[in-house]
Amino acid sequence: MISGLLSLAGAAILVVIDQLIKHWATAALLPVGSMDVLPGVVELRYCLNDGMAFSMLAGKQGLLIGMTSVMLLAVLIMLFVRKMPLTERAAWTLVLGGGVGNLIDRVLNGVVVDYINVLFMRFAIFNFADICVCVGVGLLMLAVLLDSFKKDKSAEPKADEDGAA
Repeated sequence: MISGLLSLAGAAILVVIDQLIKHWATAALLPVGSMDVLPGVVELRYCLNDGMAFSMLAGKQGLLIGMTSVMLLAVLIMLFVRKMPLTERAAWTLVLGGGVGNLIDRVLNGVVVDYINVLFMRFAIFNFADICVCVGVGLLMLAVLLDSFKKDKSAEPKADEDGAA
């Protein structure tokens, strides 16, 4: 129960940070369009996205809101009822915080505010919430790989004193 509450508090902090940055981006970037951070590498560019990653399902707000809500509710329940290692808990907390941050935009505005534009390659404009979700998913993949590696190691036959398996 305590770990679930800590995860919920962590996700809430991420949501607040996300919403504050989006409000700043709207106030500071909307009037000027973009702002260089590292010229030729990264700029801040105000952009509204009515889809999900890479504008998939653009214009399908009802579907996106419904699917996201169900998935985030499942993550929230899991954080309260399932025992899990710290890495996995942190990963799901990141996914929850980022998902809720973008869901708030979708519900209130019908679009998500994006503002980080990578200039040295062709890539989607994204935001802090997207980073939280992607880092969370990356941590989950790492946790699964490490767990699989540990299981493989423990399943290996042990050699006896003569070196025979």
